[in-house]
Amino acid sequence: MRTLFTRDLERLITELEAYPDEASIWRVRGDILNPAGTLALHLMGNLSQFVGDDLGGVPYARNRPAEFARRDVPRSDLVAELRQVTALVAGTLERLSPVRLDDPHPRPLPDFPQGMTIRYFLLHLYGHLGWHLGQVNYHRRLL
Repeated sequence: MRTLFTRDLERLITELEAYPDEASIWRVRGDILNPAGTLALHLMGNLSQFVGDDLGGVPYARNRPAEFARRDVPRSDLVAELRQVTALVAGTLERLSPVRLDDPHPRPLPDFPQGMTIRYFLLHLYGHLGWHLGQVNYHRRLL
């Protein structure tokens, strides 16, 4: 899982760097309401909370509404923060004992099975990352 998360977070950085300019990272068009910058902020908040804080013990006070409200964050800041989140996720997963994967995830969440395992939720988080990575790729090519 560490390898997959790292690979796709690096791909997200590559996608952001492939935009022709910073303004296009934040551009919305038609029915697209969440530009690439918003999706990057959302993924950083999501992984910082559910992997870094919940599994790694690295305190994180998430502000989910701000993930969707902030605009015009410089690309260099997004990339730097993504590199930090990549290191956080990789380090947490490196230290996570395989035995713990079948333990219940420490944070009960609505719309998830009661007693879901860490393994189950990590698979969900990886799918969530892949989904938004695909949206960023499509957004970039659409613009």
